[in-house]
Amino acid sequence: MGFEIAGESFPGSAFYYLEDTPVPAPDAARFRPTRASAGGEAGLAAPGAADTPLAPLMSVAPLRMAGTALDRVRAQECLAMAVYYEAASESDAGQRAVAQVVLNRVAHPAWPSNVCGVVFQGSNRATGCQFTFTCDGSLARGRARAAWARASRVAREALAGAVYAPVGTSTHYHTLAVHPYWAPSLQRTAVIGAHIFYRWPGAAGFAAAFTGRYGGAEPVPGRDANYGPAPDPLHAPVAAPAITDRGSGGFEPGTGAPAAAIAPAPAEERAGAQPDNLPAGGTVRAQYANSGRWKDRP
Repeated sequence: MGFEIAGESFPGSAFYYLEDTPVPAPDAARFRPTRASAGGEAGLAAPGAADTPLAPLMSVAPLRMAGTALDRVRAQECLAMAVYYEAASESDAGQRAVAQVVLNRVAHPAWPSNVCGVVFQGSNRATGCQFTFTCDGSLARGRARAAWARASRVAREALAGAVYAPVGTSTHYHTLAVHPYWAPSLQRTAVIGAHIFYRWPGAAGFAAAFTGRYGGAEPVPGRDANYGPAPDPLHAPVAAPAITDRGSGGFEPGTGAPAAAIAPAPAEERAGAQPDNLPAGGTVRAQYANSGRWKDRP
């Protein structure tokens, strides 16, 4: 187990391994997937279905990587960075859940159609980054070798087609330590490790809405490729029966107009104690706030 390996544990780390089995949300039963309709959407559970065992959550189809070898290398790097900086101290389940959220966004028309585009969207704006570690100075700190190797393994498996079903079609999450304003407007799907996961309510959160294909053209890891501002997450995208073109950053279903990016769950805080050599987004000390930036004068 990870908490038994030197360099991958800390006091209380075994607690996270008790969370390998996600806890379904109390009201998740009424969203239990039923037999798909002709249009491919899963239906709502029938009245009284809450008394029956909860069926598996809807899942997004495995990512089918295309593009060049460089695209694969960059996608691997960006996904590993997301897993490392967002969930370095969590169990394999917690890390796979974070990786699946990133890939779910790649598959949804509302987000960019490549991995690095999703991870670093808005990172050049003070209040627009989609994952806090991309704009709070975390990237300037060194990586723990063992933890990075573990995050890289999780990223490789996810890009190879492994789907972590317990998070279903989740596209947002936040830590147990915070309660963002947008949380009540989304449908809670699971609690895994130190994170609570959510999906869009209604048709936008059904598996049938995840119609996008991997677009390749991965930008350089660490740079925002200008995929547009993120709108208020309280407004779910409108689902359409077919998506014909996504281009760079996606297109609105059926319109050909650029799609708006959807704000993610902030992950700037961490629940529980952590070792000093692992990242903890949102806890950068004041004296290191400008770490990694060019000096105005030599």
